[in-house]
Amino acid sequence: MLTGEIRNQIDRIWDVFWTGGISNPMEVIEQLTYLLFIRRLDEIETLEEAKANRLGQKRERTLFPQDKQHLRWSHFRNLPAADMYKVIADEVFPFIRTLANGDYAVHMRDARFTLPPEKANLLTRVVEMLNNVPMEDRDTKGDLYEYLLSKLTTSGQNGQFRTPRHIIKMMVELVKPTPEDTICDPACGTAGFLVAAAEYLRDHHPEIFQKEKLRERFRGEMFHGFDFDSTMLRIATMNMLLHGIDDPVIRNQDSLSEDAMANAGQYSLLLANPPFTGSLDYDSTAKDLQAVAKTKKTELLFVALFLRYLKPGGRAAIIVPEGVLFGSSNAHKAIRKTLVEEQQLQAVISMPAGVFRPYAGVSTAVLVFTKTGAGGTDNVWFYELQADGFSLDDRRTPLGEGHDRNNIPDLLLRWDNFLAEGKRARTEQSFLVPRLEIVEKSYDLSLNRYKEIAFETLVHNPPGAILDELKLLENEIQKGLKELQELL
Repeated sequence: MLTGEIRNQIDRIWDVFWTGGISNPMEVIEQLTYLLFIRRLDEIETLEEAKANRLGQKRERTLFPQDKQHLRWSHFRNLPAADMYKVIADEVFPFIRTLANGDYAVHMRDARFTLPPEKANLLTRVVEMLNNVPMEDRDTKGDLYEYLLSKLTTSGQNGQFRTPRHIIKMMVELVKPTPEDTICDPACGTAGFLVAAAEYLRDHHPEIFQKEKLRERFRGEMFHGFDFDSTMLRIATMNMLLHGIDDPVIRNQDSLSEDAMANAGQYSLLLANPPFTGSLDYDSTAKDLQAVAKTKKTELLFVALFLRYLKPGGRAAIIVPEGVLFGSSNAHKAIRKTLVEEQQLQAVISMPAGVFRPYAGVSTAVLVFTKTGAGGTDNVWFYELQADGFSLDDRRTPLGEGHDRNNIPDLLLRWDNFLAEGKRARTEQSFLVPRLEIVEKSYDLSLNRYKEIAFETLVHNPPGAILDELKLLENEIQKGLKELQELL
């Protein structure tokens, strides 16, 4: 758990960057990511040394050869400012770019140390402050980095913002990951969905850590994330590392390209919030996706991609802009028809427009479906999420508990008691809609197309009676005025 004191320490480190003239939040997080990575390498080396000494065994390989020991965090952090800067800029960064240790090293090869020499004192202060932040246990390390990433949301620079953590957690709980799953986010950003899935597995499937095969799989190959932003990939790999996932598959890849189709049919669980905006040329898009939905709209192409990536029986929970639910183009209708007729569409969760404020006011929805290739949609569950626990303005202030403030606990409870939803009226917050009715409405998936509004009947007195009441009131007023005049 991240204590208030640790939060304050991170805030102070952030302030040091900003007062030192480093004001781009993405750059701050990137530089802090590098420093955390360097500190983590030293921690791993120290643990391996202790293990070898305890067992009396000689290590086959070390991260830091004998001539590189001065590049370890525990060594250079005590140097004077100018010397520390020179070691980090001229030796540590070139060194971490040459490490051949999985995807982390691949992403770190593009790492750039952007602090200028005149900021040597700032670097010293940051290293000292980071060294005082306790990072002994996984929960603290993970929560610390999540708190750092939340600065992207509050800052809103460079168009970078994350899916709110509570929405990610809600989606993970809808699909309930299992130890047998191979989990993928084809537009992973900071890897928030992968981290949340890992935390769910830790909480609900302790057997992962009791069986060596499951434990090894959990450490890496269970989790796959793709993005084409190298900065996001570095942040994503560090996020996974600090949450105890040592070797996930995090790759630089345009998921909509022809090359990405090599991943088709490999995953049993997809969690994603793909890009909402932007169009692509047909030539740059995989032909398999165009076969599902001939369009340039990225939000539709990503839905087609998810269907290609899933194994038969694989599940998905994805965020789409509301237009996907009712768009009238042939591509919109085709993708909805595919979900309803060829797969098993299970849920459409309408979310309020304020969920992504202050960066986007677009209304969104969560789609939950299973890839079957042979249909299976009987009833689709609709839920109108009206409150997510935060104000829906640009400030997104926490509102506390209570159904009127946060519908998510109710949503999850009703999802777990799915059969009872068949008794709910269309005037309720959630209800089931038969597939045939959706077909009759041209596969429209917007909640308002099926929700019924209950109007309250108001009874008014006839005009004559109202006039009689007004006359009585007027007489009482005149009587009161006369009595007041007599008193004066």
